[in-house]
Amino acid sequence: MVERPILVLCIDRDNDLYEKGKVSGPLIGRERNLQGAMTLALADPEDPDSNAIFYAIKIFDQMRKEGYSVEVATLTGDKNLGYKADKEISNQLDRITAELNPSSCILISDGASDEEIIPIVKSRITIDSTKIIFIKQAKELEKTYFVLLEKLRDPYFAKIVLGIPAMLIILLSLTSYFGMGWEVVGVIAGLYLLLRIFGVDELVGGVLNDFRFSFERTSWIGYMGAFAVFSIAAFMGYQSINSAIGLELSHEKLVALVVGNISWIIFIGLLIIMISKSIDALMDKKKYIVTKYMLYTAAAGLATFVILIGSSWIVNIYEPYVDFGTFILSIALSIVLGYFITSVITWYRKEILLEMKIEGKEAISERGTYLGKIVGIDAKKGKIIIQTLFDKKYSMPISAVSSVDDNVILKSND
Repeated sequence: MVERPILVLCIDRDNDLYEKGKVSGPLIGRERNLQGAMTLALADPEDPDSNAIFYAIKIFDQMRKEGYSVEVATLTGDKNLGYKADKEISNQLDRITAELNPSSCILISDGASDEEIIPIVKSRITIDSTKIIFIKQAKELEKTYFVLLEKLRDPYFAKIVLGIPAMLIILLSLTSYFGMGWEVVGVIAGLYLLLRIFGVDELVGGVLNDFRFSFERTSWIGYMGAFAVFSIAAFMGYQSINSAIGLELSHEKLVALVVGNISWIIFIGLLIIMISKSIDALMDKKKYIVTKYMLYTAAAGLATFVILIGSSWIVNIYEPYVDFGTFILSIALSIVLGYFITSVITWYRKEILLEMKIEGKEAISERGTYLGKIVGIDAKKGKIIIQTLFDKKYSMPISAVSSVDDNVILKSND
């Protein structure tokens, strides 16, 4: 009978391993943990997660010398912490416990934030011992001014602590200047908070991440052209506000008039960016990524169409007049066209992927989790076959492929 191992378990709840060192979790075994800790330490020597992993390896070595059956693993969460991080850790822990069947674990943590995961770990495996690792020189400072400064350097906390107040100040200033009152700010702030609750802001952030600006790419020319177009849109918006005030339009008609007048100009600017990014992808021989920009363009075009019809229906002071039925019809038409375009692009993606040699590449989720190695493609079923670290195989739809480079990035909830 094989003795069940004791698991030395380290937690990287904010996924610094991937965010700073591009190391995908979970890390299982001494060698992977050692390599991951060294990579993270070189990327950010001040990050305490590397110290926690080194300590986990030390415990692993000591217990093995003492004759225990032992294994070491590091689980990774998500940079945004909260539910997503805990869910990711739970999924990784479920897979590891199913494969290794450990008798218990020794939990290694780098601070108070990771302690929040203890109830989740306890619900799946017995915890024999816990150890919180502090950097000795910063043990007391971590609890005060030092931690505040470090957290403000983190984009996630900076957006909350500095970004939200800045947004409110700007909105209050603008509404005061145009005499709209604070109610508009309340509506915008409320909508923003709702979008955060449903994760829409992260979705938008992921899309914006695909359009990072760099002078090293030829797309910078497109960005300059798009900037000029957006400047025209801003000027048109200003003129529309003056026209609406002169016509004594109500607030909702004023907003609809401005949005309707600038939406098609903004779409042109976005189209320029999409074309320039597609050229970049083709020059890099990454034809698969072009399909993503095709989807973005279709979504932006259909959204612009609905916005133009909707704004015309709200304002309705110029011919041709738009009734509510026409507005509803435009929404229905956009849904049908969107479904058709998505189906065509998905089929095209599948054809491109079948032409590419992705067997042998590592599959990684968009959050940086290591999913396994791609060992085959089932063209008839539209599936890719993935083999895990434990030599088990499972399949995922080809449509889950987000991008293909040295690794294959998959949209996954695992």
